[in-house]
Amino acid sequence: MDAKQTRLGVLLALAAYFIWGIAPAYFKTIWFVPADEILTHRVIWSFFFMLALISVSRQWNSVKALLQTPKKILLLALSAVLVGGNWLLFIWAVNHNHMLEASLGYFINPLVNILLGMLFLGERFRRMQWLAVLLAAIGVLVQLWTFGSLPIIALGLAFSFAFYGLLRKKIAVEAQTGMLIETLWLLPVAAVWLFGITDSPTSHMGQNSLSLNLLLMAAGVVTTVPLLCFTGAATRLRLSTLGFFQYIGPTLMFVLAVLFYGEHPGADKMVTFGFIWVALAIFVLDAVYTQRGLRKKPD
Repeated sequence: MDAKQTRLGVLLALAAYFIWGIAPAYFKTIWFVPADEILTHRVIWSFFFMLALISVSRQWNSVKALLQTPKKILLLALSAVLVGGNWLLFIWAVNHNHMLEASLGYFINPLVNILLGMLFLGERFRRMQWLAVLLAAIGVLVQLWTFGSLPIIALGLAFSFAFYGLLRKKIAVEAQTGMLIETLWLLPVAAVWLFGITDSPTSHMGQNSLSLNLLLMAAGVVTTVPLLCFTGAATRLRLSTLGFFQYIGPTLMFVLAVLFYGEHPGADKMVTFGFIWVALAIFVLDAVYTQRGLRKKPD
């Protein structure tokens, strides 16, 4: 990967994680809408947003080329299920006052990325990376052993998104066309659920206020823009490198949860947070040290 593509990957990763970090503020504005209903809007409006984006950028040739590779289309169905499940769990967590645990999940995620990079992509662990992953595992186990609780939401978010990133990297499909096919796979289920099954005070768009409908439609933009940035970054960076940037999003979530939405981490969460933060500090220092070592080597 040349330096220009790497720099672009870094910028895309920064943009994706910053938007994800402040995204809970959007979902809090529509907290009264059921999570499954918000998910259907995310899928439906993301699909139409992608149609418009691909038309404007004239990427239909890429879509036609992708349609000629049935294996990739089927793999995108699997990645669609992974990202759809991740979306649903995240919405539910934010709107049921579990933003701190969602934040914990995305603190754990870069360490899961390292593990998957080793297991499936042949990326080698350095000693400090092993230590970081071990500390993260200890943090989760201490919470389970001492407090009898397991951060199910955090682990679900961390692993579902890590596997999604791994799968998208293996498929190696351009970000926009891949996103279009993923939302197309989910579209029929979302449409049937919203228009044929769900019956809530907000499920009938004709009876909603214009402001609410606009907020629901904005789910497509809130969903698509950072995910496009992420998938663009994932095709340009190593999976372990991509994980380096993930701390931005959960840090912003943590600040929002504590300062603006009145969530307070209990002793069990703080123990796990403590281990994860130390693990991430080691991971970051190791990455910086390694990068400096590479720069000092003669060409």
